[in-house]
Formats: sequence, structure tokens, C-alpha cells
Amino acid sequence: MLSAPRHIAGRLRRYISRRLYGDPNDYLKLCSGVIHVGANTGQERDLYTRHKLKVAWIEPIPEQFESLQRNVRSLPDQTAINALIADADGKSCTFHVANNSGLSSSILDLHSHKDIWPDVHYIRDISMKSSTLKTALETWGVDPGRYDALVLDTQGSELLVLQGAKEILRQFRFIKTEAADFESYRNCATVDQLCSYLKPFGFLVKRKDRFAKRASGGAYYDILFERA
Repeated sequence: MLSAPRHIAGRLRRYISRRLYGDPNDYLKLCSGVIHVGANTGQERDLYTRHKLKVAWIEPIPEQFESLQRNVRSLPDQTAINALIADADGKSCTFHVANNSGLSSSILDLHSHKDIWPDVHYIRDISMKSSTLKTALETWGVDPGRYDALVLDTQGSELLVLQGAKEILRQFRFIKTEAADFESYRNCATVDQLCSYLKPFGFLVKRKDRFAKRASGGAYYDILFERA
């Protein structure tokens, strides 16, 4: 029996999870605004619009940022920010752009990522300066106090984003992030590391949905944290 292509299998697992455990995006019904770091072209814009949310999108790749701007231009209360978010301001970074429309791009080198997505590779590098989340929002005139959910999709650098945002983390009720429990990117943030870092801030795992599995062990998850 032929197995389904990996991207189809991932969608199927997400569909089954929704049927068994409910919609993982139900938390948005309790939110007034979302800061989404790692926006790409704003693929979730219709989801956020249905929930009538204020959204601050953050995307570092210039081409993706231009598409993001076009995609949200007509949407009320959705703002696009061009910045690379990390743990410090003004740090020189090499940002690796991936061949899958930038979706797997990261400041980290690919490692065991290929075990699940063997066709993904980097096609070019961009030299950039990093910003903390707080600084990026201030620079673009966005008040972080208007947002109660933080969504991270930064391909392994999620812990760096959170470390740079420690001053404002407690203003969020929810933090949603994608993470693996193995070294998908070199020295990437793992599920356990994210849980350990967020616990002192009062965040506990509300739900954890697996969407990709590695044959040799390990998996990728969408993790939703809620502040107790």
C-alpha cells in the first residue's frame, strides 16, 4: 500500500486531531488580538478575520513581507512588520531562506529536519540585524498591550524570541508555538525547553497536537500554552 505524501499526511493528522479533541484554534474565541511572529505571507489571515482579531504580523524575508503587506492591506486591524525577532537588539544574524516559499527559513542550520521533509533545503542567505519583540513593536508603533495571544512560527528559534520578550510575556494569556522534541534545526528550541522556560511565567500546556512524525523517533507539535 502506498503511503500518502508527507504534506497530505500532516493535514490528515491535524484533521483527525480536530475531530477527536476539538478545534485547536478555539482559543481565539477568547482573544482580542494576536501577535504572529514568523508570518510568511499571512496564511492565517482569514482565520483571524473570522474571529475579528487585531493582528500584528512579523516577517523578516523581504519578498514574503511584500506579499504579506498586500494580503492584509484591506483587512481592518491587521498590521505587517518587517523584522527579525530574536533575544537581543542589533545582533548580526545570517538568515537562511528555504526553497519551500520561505516556510522553513531560519537563523539556525537545518539538522534532522530532513528526516521528515527531505526535499527542503536552503537556497540563499540574508544578513540581518535582530530585534527583540518589544523593540520591533515599538519601532512600528504597535502597542503590545492590545494583544493577548502570541503565535510563534520561527523554525527553531522560538526560545530566543521568548527570551527577548520576557518583559512583556505576562501580558499574554495564550502562547501558541510549533516545536519538535528532537533537534530538527541545529541547537533549536525543543518542546521540553519551551515548557521549562514558560512555566515560571505562569504558562502551562493547554493542548499539544502532533502533526508530523519522524520514523526514527520524535515528532513535531503545535503547542498551546495558557497563563494560569
